[in-house]
This record gives sequence, structure tokens and C-alpha cells, in this order.
Amino acid sequence: MADKNNHLVIMAGGVGSRFWPMSTAARPKQFIDVLGVGRSLLQLTYDRFKGICLPENVWVVTNKDYAESCREQLPDVPAENILLEPCRRNTAPCIAYVSWRIKSKDPRANVVVTPSDHIVTDTAEFRRVVASCLKFAGETDAIVTLGMKPTRPETGYGYIQADLSTASPRNKEIFRVDSFREKPDADTATKYIRQNNYFWNAGIFIWSVGTIVNAFRVYQPAISKVFEGMERIYGTAEEQSLIDERYPECESISVDYAIMEKAEEIFVCPADFGWSDLGTWGSLLAESRKDLYGNSLIGDNITLFDSHNCIVHTMQEKQVVVQGLDGYIVAENDGRLLICKLSEEQRIKQFSENK
Repeated sequence: MADKNNHLVIMAGGVGSRFWPMSTAARPKQFIDVLGVGRSLLQLTYDRFKGICLPENVWVVTNKDYAESCREQLPDVPAENILLEPCRRNTAPCIAYVSWRIKSKDPRANVVVTPSDHIVTDTAEFRRVVASCLKFAGETDAIVTLGMKPTRPETGYGYIQADLSTASPRNKEIFRVDSFREKPDADTATKYIRQNNYFWNAGIFIWSVGTIVNAFRVYQPAISKVFEGMERIYGTAEEQSLIDERYPECESISVDYAIMEKAEEIFVCPADFGWSDLGTWGSLLAESRKDLYGNSLIGDNITLFDSHNCIVHTMQEKQVVVQGLDGYIVAENDGRLLICKLSEEQRIKQFSENK
């Protein structure tokens, strides 16, 4: 049964259009059914926390442009728990805002913060790890991040260097963080995975609300001042108008730079539950079920001949036939058709951002 003091924060304000033509700036990837399973990435994120957090303790922070999409896709989340940013200021102000908002309702809250557009294939193991870390965070002043065991020398992720010499006495799966590393080049990434103490940074954070609020007070006093000064209006009709006024004052900074790289009580829980941030069509192919020829087919009535290592995503077409392709993306949505080499998808990202 979910602990009544467990809270979930889903950050859903991103503008990711990497899966063009499915995703666009008006409808980014967290709101679309990337996997072809009948649920968007946002809905799948919500689903995997069932049994950990009650629906009334789920919070979504998003851009005003996506408010209606969040309400439509997450009808069980109270409307007042969908917090609207008037402008984008990266993850630190987003987390500060929702932290003070949760604190006003539940000063004893333990909080897990997650992006809205990642996937997890082993949800049972995911829930076990998160529940264990929430318990640890509730008993200590620790800030915990989840570290994914790397499976390849990935240059698209940041890394966490852990001190594996001594586990925490309270939880043998949790270790102190030595350092956070930026996205490496290929040679450095290869060096990382040859060692056993480097993990992908999944951007999933766990802490008590008291711990994170105090961390903002110490390391980001200017941001802290903005949200602490609004305590009397949280949950009232005045909240949105004052947020609209004060939020733009915040520095645009990630929580990694603002808090994680400065605080002392930082821990990592190495985990392995089939995680991906689905940043590219190539990563979607890697995480999808494939046929004997390495093709991933997402949609109904798709037939491939003499084709290998392709991803075909055509949810709206009645019939699709592809012949003679190797290493291609074929995707269709709302009258837009993409046929592109997987090796050239960066060009498509640039094209979609200019549209």
C-alpha cells in the first residue's frame, strides 16, 4: 500500500520534438504514444508509480501550453496538483516551486522527482528500488539519485561516479556520490564502462521535502526567496497570478548545477530496471521488440521485405509495405511522412525545430 507521505513529481514541461513527425513543439513526445501501447510516455510514467504514491499526492509541473494535455491524460490527478510555469527556467526553479507547494500541504512528505518521457521495462524492480529509496530519504537528510548500470559507452548521458567501497549502514544498496560527470566523448565513455563505479544519470531524484527545501535555502538563496515568500498563497486563488509574476525572476539553471553538485549528503542507488530516456529514434529501436532481422514495427498491418535494422512507426495508416531498406526510420503522423537513415536523424531534429 502507498505511504500517505509519499509524493510524486512529474516534470512534463519539455518541448522535445525529436520524434518528428509524431512529436512537435505543440505536442512534445511526453504526450504521444511512442511505443504503440495505447498510453503516452506521460501516462506510462504515472502508471509505474502506482502502489508507491496515491493519486492525490501526484504533482505535475508543466508549461501553460500543455496544461490541457496533462489534465486530459491524467484525469485521476487533482487539477490543483498540475502546476503551471509561465516560462521555462530549467529544472531547479521547477523543483523549488513544487517543493514549497508540497511542503505547504504535507511538511513530512518524501518526494520522488522524475522526467515524464522516459521508459522502464521492469516496473516491479523499479517500484522496489524507488520504495526503498523513499524510506531511506525519509529516515535521513540524504539526497538520493538513481544511477543506471551502463550497457554501452553512451555519449548522450551524464554519468555519476560512486564510491562503492562502503554502502550506507541504513541501506546496503545506496552509496555516496564521488562526482557528477558531464556527457563524455566516446573514448571517455568507454573508460567509464570498463570501471564498475560509473552509472548513467537518469535524472530521477528522491528526498524528503524538508531536505530539498533546506538545500535550496543554503545553495540557491535567490530561488529560495522567491518561493518561500509565497507560502501564504499556495493552494489559493492568488497562486497562479503571483507565480506568473515572480517565476521569471528565477535563474534558469538545472537542479544538477544548482543543488546536486554542491550539496554534501548526496547518494546514488545503482539500479537496473531497463531504463531509457528515448532521446532518439535509434534509442527507441534499441528498446523496442524486434523481428529476426532487427526491425521494430509499431503500428498495425506493417509488412517488410528484404529490410533490416529499421524502425517503422505508422499508427494511423491502414497498410504499410516497405522493401529493401537497411537502417532506416519510416514514420507517419497527421499527414506527415518521414523516411530517413537512422544515421542521419540529427538532421531531422534540426529540421523539426525550425518548423
